[in-house]
Parts: sequence; C-alpha cells; structure tokens
Amino acid sequence: MTLLFAATTAVCLLVLATIAVRTDSHSRTNDLDNAVSHRADGLARTLYYDADGTLRLDSLQEDELARSAEALAVVQATPNAGPRIRYAYPSQAALPGQAELDEIRQEVQHDQETTLVTTTAANGRQYHWAAAPVWDGDRIGATVLVGADPARSQADHKRLIQWLALGCVALVLAAAAVGHLLTGRSMRPALQGLEQQEQFLAEAAHELRTPLATLRLVVENGSASPHRAPAALDEAVRLVDRLGRLVTGLLARARVEAGTQEVELTPLRLDQLVEQTIEELPDPTGVTVTTEAVIVDGDPELLAQAVRNLVENALRHGGGTPVDVTVAATRVAVRDHGPGVPPEDRTRVFERRVTGAASTGTGTGLAIVRWVAELHGGTAQLSQATGGGTLAELLLPERKSG
Repeated sequence: MTLLFAATTAVCLLVLATIAVRTDSHSRTNDLDNAVSHRADGLARTLYYDADGTLRLDSLQEDELARSAEALAVVQATPNAGPRIRYAYPSQAALPGQAELDEIRQEVQHDQETTLVTTTAANGRQYHWAAAPVWDGDRIGATVLVGADPARSQADHKRLIQWLALGCVALVLAAAAVGHLLTGRSMRPALQGLEQQEQFLAEAAHELRTPLATLRLVVENGSASPHRAPAALDEAVRLVDRLGRLVTGLLARARVEAGTQEVELTPLRLDQLVEQTIEELPDPTGVTVTTEAVIVDGDPELLAQAVRNLVENALRHGGGTPVDVTVAATRVAVRDHGPGVPPEDRTRVFERRVTGAASTGTGTGLAIVRWVAELHGGTAQLSQATGGGTLAELLLPERKSG
C-alpha cells in the first residue's frame, strides 16, 4: 500500500511537472519573441528615408530601445547586390552571416512584416532575432534586426527543471513516509484484531483440550463396559455442563477483550466457587483445599477459569506432587511441591505465548489468570514457596461495603 501510494503520487507529480515544464518553456519563448519583436518594431518606426533617399540612422544614438538591446543591426538592401550592414551593435561578429542575412531580408520582403528567426552568430553565440521592415515609400528599403541571447532564459528553464525534479523526489519520499504512517495506522486495528483472534483460539484450545479428552475417555470406557454405562453417562453429562460453562466464559472473555461487553461484577462466595471448580476437575486427587468464607465482587465464569488454570498448571508442572489450595481474605493461593520457577521467569510466564521453565509451561493459561485478576482490579503473581515448590496467588481487592 505504501508503494502504491508513493507510485500514484509520483505519477501525479510527473504529469504536473511535465505540464509546468512545457508551460514555462512556451512562456519563455513567447516572452523572448515579444521582447525582440516589440523592440524591432519600435526601432523600425524611428528610421526613415529623407528626400534624397538616404536612410537616416540618427535616432539610434538617442533611442533607449537601441541602447538597451543585446544585439542590433540595420541591414539595407542595395540594387543588384547583397544586403549592406549600415549599423551593428555590439559588433558585426554578433550578426548572422551574409547568406543568412540575405535569407532574412528576403523573408521580410516576402512576408512584409516582422519575422522571427534563430541563428548562430560568427562569434559562436546563438541569438534569437526579430527582423522588422523599414519602408521607403511603398517598398521595403531596409531591415532592423534586434537579437537576444536565449542562453539566460534556457539556464533559468534548466534550473526550474532541476528544482522541480528535486521537489518531486522530496514530495514522493514524503508521500511514501505519510503513506507508510497512514497505512500502518489503518492496518494496526486489523492486525490487533487478528492477533486477538489468534490468542482467543489458542486460549480456547487450551481451555477445552482437557475436558474434551476426559469426555472422550469417559465415553470410551462406558461403551466398552455395559455395566459402567450409567456412571459414564452421568460423568459425560457433568463434563458437558462444564464444557458449556467453559464456552460461556470464553465468549464472555472474548467480548470483554473486544470491548463489546463490560464485565459484570456480582457478589459471590469465593470459597464456594473455588471448591466447585476443583470438584469439576477430571482428577482432583492430590488437591487439598482449605477455605474460609470470603465474599468478593466478580464474574463467576472468569474467576472459575482463572482458578482452574492455576490448579491445572500446578498439577501439570508440579512434578506429580500434591497441590494445596487455600482461600482466605480475597486471596486464592495454589502451591505445588515441584522444582519451582526461576526468579527471572516469574513475571515473564504471565505474558501470552511465552514458554518458561519446565514447571511453568506456556504462558497461555497463566496469562488468562493475570488478565482476569487485572480485570477485577487485582493481580496474579508467582513466588518461591517455603520449603520448596511454587506458590501461585490470585489476589483480588476487598469488597466495598454497601
């Protein structure tokens, strides 16, 4: 998109620059033509033939048009001979050659009006000439030539082209930078949305993988042994209910993260929520729960996910050691007796898609814990347990009175 933006800008600037260059060139040519033509016409009107048929050039000494001309010549026609140069300024070296002078005189005779021509003088410089007729009665007796060197105008024109080129390059670079900035800003929400979607899918897979595997195992056991079918059916129903709550929690978390729904905090018994969450684990064996009555304001589905992730993380990465869960004073503490977590990983493992030490696993589950805690105004942390192992804590704010 940045390249397209820059290319479009470059094409537009190229078209505008081309128009500007052509317009400037045409304008400079017209200005030069008008300048020499007006000067030649004005000087031609000041010259005249007297009664003796002599061309009078006295006015050239006093006329401002003559004194300010770059090159000036008066060429008089002579019978049965070529053109005769009666006046030349600054010198005859600035004038065209005799053959060119004769061609200019013949063209003026033919057109009977001011003629424009560009020639190279004997001194090697190029001049743009205007040749105006001087009338002797009803015939053209002489020609006034006023010349101007187009080199200065051409140099200004080239300088304009250079500045236009530099300006176009600068504008294209600026357009590319602005396009990159604008496209980055416009694409950033889409990229963030895609990243959130990928995170949600990863977290959903993380949450659903264990109960689905357990459900499959229960169904297979029930189908393999008819006398286990009733118990397997009851367990399957319980797992389906758990999956329903998981899906509800996942959808709620996705809507909250997307900003389409605000979390609804309601008074609940934190100790009962923790006990129920642990009872719904596929194998709560090895988990010891110690609770006291605690009331907090929270979302039950989100808090249940956070507690479940803490306990499953301890069971999975605690090395098969017992797990102790304690609920007291708006604090849920989960302690395993595994190898522990290195100090440098205790904060990093709460980041999404981070893999830490063997006892921490991926950051998906713990990232959900930190997110739920912060959503409730609390926090989550890991520390070294007394006597070894890892102590994971979900800390919630105290419930406001009233």
